[in-house]
Amino acid sequence: MVAEEKFTNAIEQFDAANKEDPNTEEWQGKSYPKELLYAIRMTEKLNGFAPNASEALQLATRCQHIQRWKIPRDTYEEGRKGYLKWRQDLQKFHVDKASEILKEVGYEQEVIDQIAFLLQKKQLHKNEETQTLEDVICLVFLEYYFEDFAAKHPEEKQLDVLRKTWRKMSTKGHDAALQLPLSHQAKKTITNAIKG
Repeated sequence: MVAEEKFTNAIEQFDAANKEDPNTEEWQGKSYPKELLYAIRMTEKLNGFAPNASEALQLATRCQHIQRWKIPRDTYEEGRKGYLKWRQDLQKFHVDKASEILKEVGYEQEVIDQIAFLLQKKQLHKNEETQTLEDVICLVFLEYYFEDFAAKHPEEKQLDVLRKTWRKMSTKGHDAALQLPLSHQAKKTITNAIKG
């Protein structure tokens, strides 16, 4: 199988898995399975932020939340301990599901391991591709999901999440974040978080 066909097949399989999401989101007058829309947004953001991204990074970006709904947060205990356990289990699930698909479409183990490395966010701030993936994740959150999050949480919680998000990002990511088409209120909250 030629490399381009293999890549296309992997993307199609990732998307098919995410189309099973029972949760939907409206976007520009159209209804999408929630995780499929997230994956599309991730790819679009990567293409603008790092247009020369490697094949492995493109694939990791597309499957970063693959079938996330299968491990709901509310099945874990409240608080930080439950949150961290949920994140850990989710990460393993994403790696296993993505690896299974990549193997099916014919990727070599070396590439699958590279994608697993990225999905586990290994060597953040040290590995350029891990950092790029994290920047894209943060940019997508800020552009598409922060305002909904802000509507449900007090300002103190918003500032805490924004500061944690900001710490994960690179200087290039920070610059891109400040150019996002956000509401005046969202920009103000982000500015307050950075100053604080």
